Amino acid sequence: MDAKALAEITDALLAERARLAHEITDLERDSSVSQSDTSGENAYRDHMADQGTATFGKELDMTLEGNARELYEAVLAALARVDKGGFGTCVRCGAEINMDRLRAMPAAELCISCKEWEESR
Repeated sequence: MDAKALAEITDALLAERARLAHEITDLERDSSVSQSDTSGENAYRDHMADQGTATFGKELDMTLEGNARELYEAVLAALARVDKGGFGTCVRCGAEINMDRLRAMPAAELCISCKEWEESR
């Protein structure tokens, strides 16, 4: 991978890290409600459907936060590979990861073949 392509991907990773950090902060702020709000229990005795909707919304937020954290960790790992000089190389087989794949998924650590193998298991 040439220096220009590496700089392009590094910039994309840094932008994604900032975006995810902001998203995680927003999700944490939104999730700072009491356990009674999470379970749908409150003093107003909402209808069961309203409680279910509130619980579903909270679970969705928790899932989104978990996904954002997982992606954030993948971006940090990719940036560490950039620093160590191993970026763009499949961590499983050692083959070079296609540049189109890296442009689409800058945090990718597996080549397409290894990713297909992993997903087929």
